[in-house]
Amino acid sequence: MLKGFREFIMKGNVVDLAVAVVIGAAFGAVITALVDNVLMPLISALVGAPSFDDFLLFDINGNLIQVGVFLTALVNFLLIAAAVYFVVVMPMNKATEALNRHRGIEDEEEEPDPQLALLSQIRDELQKLR
Repeated sequence: MLKGFREFIMKGNVVDLAVAVVIGAAFGAVITALVDNVLMPLISALVGAPSFDDFLLFDINGNLIQVGVFLTALVNFLLIAAAVYFVVVMPMNKATEALNRHRGIEDEEEEPDPQLALLSQIRDELQKLR
């Protein structure tokens, strides 16, 4: 029983997943610090408030509807997505392209679907008949 568990834990996928979770948590802290301490103060300098929590409050039958809290969460999400894209994804794509050029690997063009190619030929032949 323990041997099977040990084999399961030592599989590459489980170890890779564990490393990804730890790195992801650390990276999440970095991105959160960037958004909370750099981007949100810049937005508050432009807009005048660091959050929209007190914006659009409605009281319906004693229930408080806080649209501003949703807006703050939405802005935070967009800022985090932009930070991840510009800080991680875009530089990683450029580095991968540069590495592929250095190795002499060119982007492979996908072969068209045979059915799509046949339909294109049929379309072209029909246009010639007109």
